[in-house]
Amino acid sequence: QVQLVESGGGSVQAGGSLRLSCATSGAAYSSACMGWFRQVPGKERKGVATIYSDGGIDVDDSVKGRFTISRDNAKNTVYLQMNSLKPEDAAMYYCAAGSLLVGICVPDYWGQGTQVTVSS
Repeated sequence: QVQLVESGGGSVQAGGSLRLSCATSGAAYSSACMGWFRQVPGKERKGVATIYSDGGIDVDDSVKGRFTISRDNAKNTVYLQMNSLKPEDAAMYYCAAGSLLVGICVPDYWGQGTQVTVSS
């Protein structure tokens, strides 16, 4: 059974930091790619950062230089380190494990999400 369990969300002031974790079952962790997405009410879920099985990384321009995605193979866990948080970073953050389709990471499995709130 594939499971992705996010943790680490919370409330911080602007400029603060949070580290999100995504603990996965072995099947999910062996996916071609894993990523973090975020969604605010009324808007589409949007990719934030992706890490590929070959170690490659993509980060959305909106968070480049502030957010870092990484993985710990010993723990089957993917992380999102978020620094210099802004109010516009507030969202529900989801972890996903996916397959590559024409070079794009397409999610196959989702976690339940973890809420991030940033106050100004």
